Formats: sequence, structure tokens, C-alpha cells
Amino acid sequence: MTPAAGDDAGPAVHGGNGPEGGPAEPLADPDAVKADAPEADAADPDTDQDADQDADVPHRHLAHTWQEARQLAFDCAAPIPAAPVPLRQALGRTLAADVLALQDMPHYASSAMDGWAVNGSGPWILAEPGQRLAPHQASPIATGGLIPAGAKAVLRSESGVIDADEDGLPVLKLGGTAKPGDPRNGDHIRKAGEEAAAGDLLIKCGAVLNPAHLALAALAGHDALPVLGKAVVRLVFTGAEVVASGTPAPGQVRDTFGPQLAAVVGMLGGICTEEVKVGDSYPEWLAALEDGDPLATGSESLPADVVITTGGTGRSGTDHLRRSVAELGGRLLIDGIAMRPGHPAVLAELPDGRYVLGLPGNPLAAMMALSTIGAPLLAALGRGSIPPLSEVPCGSTIDADPGRTRLMPFRLLYGMASPAQHTGPGMMRGLAAADGVLVVPPHGVQLGELVPAFALPWGAPVPDASAAPVAKPAAKRTARKTGASDGPVDWSALLG
Repeated sequence: MTPAAGDDAGPAVHGGNGPEGGPAEPLADPDAVKADAPEADAADPDTDQDADQDADVPHRHLAHTWQEARQLAFDCAAPIPAAPVPLRQALGRTLAADVLALQDMPHYASSAMDGWAVNGSGPWILAEPGQRLAPHQASPIATGGLIPAGAKAVLRSESGVIDADEDGLPVLKLGGTAKPGDPRNGDHIRKAGEEAAAGDLLIKCGAVLNPAHLALAALAGHDALPVLGKAVVRLVFTGAEVVASGTPAPGQVRDTFGPQLAAVVGMLGGICTEEVKVGDSYPEWLAALEDGDPLATGSESLPADVVITTGGTGRSGTDHLRRSVAELGGRLLIDGIAMRPGHPAVLAELPDGRYVLGLPGNPLAAMMALSTIGAPLLAALGRGSIPPLSEVPCGSTIDADPGRTRLMPFRLLYGMASPAQHTGPGMMRGLAAADGVLVVPPHGVQLGELVPAFALPWGAPVPDASAAPVAKPAAKRTARKTGASDGPVDWSALLG
């Protein structure tokens, strides 16, 4: 998980710099105070590893603006066709066709009680279970049991007793809780087709399938249901220095993607079926990308529509994504974005139709890249719409950063979006407490100015201040004059 080039330390922000992004002390004149931008960390990749190689072509790989990259990721993909999936895999999927009853439900008359199936009035001569009942005959039956031919009703077990007739043979008689006339014809029998007849509509196309839907489909005789397509995603985690548990030693880093990336992809509309960890060598990278046929390796996973990699998107000797894509005959659709953090993100398409989404190795940078191009891509493949943007008033003045869009996690405080602290490219503390992400344009933002923002996959929608209704001013009230004899003073005018 080599840190990617271009994952920066963050912009200069004025205001909103209280603890954990809380409100700062109010400024008499926000424009009169200008803090210098923080110095770039010596180890911070946003000093741009490409600068030495491409000094005469600055930001050569920042070909797409944030808006262009986002739209391109959505436009490049066609929806995955609908297909049947087993019931156990259909939860939460969108139904692509109506579900009909394949036969009557229930498809046979059954007992609603434990007891005896009977024909006529008692006492009843006991017959073998399952045989046709003649008048005045009965046979034992359990709840859900098939009603035998000739049976007219079911006598509950607590309403009957086994006794002997004059010849000493066993007979069934009314007893216990039985009432005169029990049982009446049809008592405690579930009729065939009582819930639905064959061909009845059970679930409409377009329904988001819940557990009750799946149980109903099973009752109707279905083993699979047709659902709208979703992208099958394969995750490739890279980096020989990454450890999966415990406290990392110097030179090691803890795996931040394994515990959460599959879940985030699921929130964005994808289905993660496989996770692979590889080192930093080119052969490992190439093998991870060319393994597009799970049957060839004995895997039970579905073939991937999208491969998401972490790390390896920079330009160092251990960054092999671009070379691997070229070796496999693929093409780069997005090779860097004019944004930070996360500008070295890559989107490629392989000849077999798979997409490769290369995320930077730093966790916050990766999440911002995933939100920028991963979310639109998965939405397009799943027949969704591009994730919406809202506008929120900014709680700080943010300096310009010409040529780059900045994505800044924020907290909503007093109705304003205050940039969070602890939002370096390798940090997650600020994002963990954030209410959304600001999309700060290259020219910066003034205090109180509306700025685009998007919600986090796991968070609530961001309130859209631009769509908020304008409050009508309250009607003015005239205080009536009061005298000493008027009684209590009416303060309602002042409270209005």
C-alpha cells in the first residue's frame, strides 16, 4: 500500500478551527485575517513525486477536473442487465419482473390444528391416517397435514377423547372443550388457494426485496428471482508493509481497507465477492488484474465487473497499476484528477469489459477518490443516478488553490459546514466524525457562502440550503394600550 503521490496535507482554512472542527472564535472581519497555508509535510506525497520528472509539464496527469471525472465515470458505463439470483442472495435487490404464484397457495387443503379429520357426526370409528373417510369415520391429523378425501372438518385434540364402543373397539367421542355441534363443516381446515390462486400477482416489479418477499416467493414455488443488475466487485489490497492486526511496528501500517471497503462498496450499490492481498511486485499486480475467470482458479465467486485496487497509483518503482493495465491491453479513462486528497486516482477499462478503479494508498485519499469516481461508476452499472450534490453555507473562509478542487470532511454546526480537523490524506479521525464532504472550488470559499457538498455513503443526506423555502416574515402586531384597571399586561406582541 505505497502512499500515492498527491495526497496532501490540506488547505488553509480560516474559522471553524475549534476542537474537532468546532466553531472558532468569531472574527470581527473574516477577510482581515489570513493565515498562511500549512507547510507541506516532508513525507507528504502532495509535494508531487512527478514534479522532478515532469518539471516542464506541471500536473501532467491532472487532466480531468473533479466535475469532469465524476461525470465521465458515470457516462462510461452501461447498466448491467437484469438476471435471476437465488433467493438467499436477493435480499435488498430490486425486482426486475413481477412475481406470480406458480400454483395455488396453499396448494392443498390442510389442517389448522392438531386433532382428527372427521366425516359426519360422532362418535367416529378410527381409520388409518391418509385413507378416504366414510361417514362417521375419523383419522389422526397434525397441523399442516393433508386433509384426507372425504373429511369435512377437523376436531381439535382438546375437544375429543378416545373411548370404547359396546364391542370394546376404540371410537372418537366429543369431550373436553367440545361444544354441542362440534365440529361444523369446514372447521379448522385451510382451503387450497386460500392465500393466492395460481397466476396471481404477488410482488410487483420494482420492489426492493425484503425478507417477507423472499419467504412469499419461496411459498409460491420460486427458487430464484429476476433482479436488476449490480456490479460484482473484486478488491485487491496491495502493500507488503501492511499488517492486518495488532499495533504496527515502525515501517509498517495497519490495514484500513480490509475492515470497511467491502461494506462501503455495498453501500454504493456494488457487491463484493472476493478480496485478494498482494505485495508490491509487478508480477503480483499483473496476476491480480488478469485473473478474471474465477472458475479457472476454483473460486465460487462471480466474475467481477469492477476490480478496485488500493495503492500503486503513484509514479514510484512500486506503483504498477498503469503498467499492468497496459500489459493487459486496457486503456486509461481517467489518469489523475485535479483534486486533493486523492488526485492520483485511476479508472481504466480492460478488453474483457472489466473496469479497474485504482485508489490511492492513503485511506482518506482513497475514500475521496471512491466517492468521486467509484460512486458514479457503481451507480451507472446498477441503473442508478449520479449521486446528488447539495449546497451548504460554509462555516469558514477557505483560501484559493488554483487548479484544484478540494474535498473536505465537515461537521454541521449551527447550520453551517465547518471543515473538520484531522483530515490529512492518511487520517480517518476527521471523516469518522463528519456529516458530509465539502467540494471546495479552486477559487476558494468565503465565510457563509454556499458550497457544494455530498453525503457520506453511511450518513444522512446533506441538507440543501439552496432548496430551503424562504421563511415569510411574521406579521407585525400592534400592542394594545393598557390601563391600570385592565388587569394583567398582554406581552404577546413583544413575544411575537
